[in-house]
Amino acid sequence: MPMRRPGVTNEDIGMRAFQIRKAKAVERAMDRVRHSHKKEWHSITSSQVEEIEWVLGELWAYVARDEWNDLRFGHLGIPDLHEILKLGRELRQHSRNAVEILMDVNAIIVRKGKEVAPSDSATED
Repeated sequence: MPMRRPGVTNEDIGMRAFQIRKAKAVERAMDRVRHSHKKEWHSITSSQVEEIEWVLGELWAYVARDEWNDLRFGHLGIPDLHEILKLGRELRQHSRNAVEILMDVNAIIVRKGKEVAPSDSATED
């Protein structure tokens, strides 16, 4: 049985595991977005990338895992990313209910996944 550090609670371990799973999920999602926008990716600044990652992290914490796994991030276009950035600003400013904003982000991603023909979606991911 591994020794636990003094002062580290099960809650601390659980919170850290949650953060690691979230970071990995967001990294995979961003890899898919980047891969699908190789030529246009230079138009997205590093601060915008960080903001998109933050919004996707919030979305990951909100949606069910099965729902997250069904999202097709590689189908997002640059205009979709700008819309997600706009929603991220609303989320940070608390200008609307956070759940409504996250539902809007989710709807953008779901809509883009449905716009692709079923035969095309088999090659995604």
